[in-house]
Amino acid sequence: MFAQRFTSIGSRRYVSTVVDLYKGLINGDRGCLAKCITLVESTHKEKQQNAKELLSQVLQELKQRQQKQSNKPISFRIGLSGSPGAGKSTFINVFGRFLIKQGHKVAVLTVDPSSSTSGGSILGDKTRMLDLSREPDAYIRTSPSAGTLGGVTRTTNDAIVLCEAAGYNVILVETVGVGQSEFAVVDMVDMFCVLLPPGSGDELQGMKKGIMELVDLVIVTKADGELMPEVRRLQTEWLSALRLMRRRSPNWKPKVISVSARTNTGIDKSWEQMFEFENAMIKSGEFMTKRSNQLQKWMWNNVKDRILEQFLADDDIQKAIQSYEQRVIRGLITPFVAADAILALFAKVKTDKTT
Repeated sequence: MFAQRFTSIGSRRYVSTVVDLYKGLINGDRGCLAKCITLVESTHKEKQQNAKELLSQVLQELKQRQQKQSNKPISFRIGLSGSPGAGKSTFINVFGRFLIKQGHKVAVLTVDPSSSTSGGSILGDKTRMLDLSREPDAYIRTSPSAGTLGGVTRTTNDAIVLCEAAGYNVILVETVGVGQSEFAVVDMVDMFCVLLPPGSGDELQGMKKGIMELVDLVIVTKADGELMPEVRRLQTEWLSALRLMRRRSPNWKPKVISVSARTNTGIDKSWEQMFEFENAMIKSGEFMTKRSNQLQKWMWNNVKDRILEQFLADDDIQKAIQSYEQRVIRGLITPFVAADAILALFAKVKTDKTT
């Protein structure tokens, strides 16, 4: 009797927590937004269930808002990528304040590399955006990448949705850096921008790693003082290279611009190009089509993640992995044969558990 009563009380508390978080979120409470993102990022099973219920309510709310705005999206998602030292945080600090002055609410989702010891963030990007963090219409969230490829965590897409529910209409997603594994962000934003510092050789790295096939806007940073000749050279090289590349979209030609966060030069031009891109995509109908395709991709990404989690959580599979790893190392079987054997065992274990 006592156990039933305790369970009932716990259930009511759980429901009220989700309800309270939801109410605070749609009213724009930054504290509730932070708690909601923490809930979504949790790996605890009960909290994951809470997160599912919260996201279900949030999606219904966003759907109603979107219907009121017809074909115009309720937010503009912008991905910002660049190597360490490219000036991403400095640019966002100035650019975010510029957007707020234009009447926008800005959410910044930054993903830091994780410490291999503690699992926490290493760089602490939020400390480099002090001016923006003081703005009441700005929200900055730093999450450790925890070794996630793509520089974005598995729950970054859900965090974007929560920020939109809280009323933020410009979402900036900053990734760890630029590389072949950093392109997951492209599948969750509307526009992908690359920030390049002059004189660092990043123009060659960018061209090697296929960024040109994905980029919508190239922003050359630190365009002031003695670096101006190098900035002009970098702009010219990228413009020439982009002309030779096949366009990702028939409705947009990638642009190359230069900015200086230190002197506030080119910040307004950056937004003009982004705004022009958004309008071109909306007018052509490509904007919403792209978002639909992104949702489908992230559904399958989550399916793969969940299957891998179940796979590694099984005790029998863990024992088999250790055995087959040793046999592969000793050259007794090939990795391909070992993988097939482990997967066959996993399928058998799943069948046995369901019967």
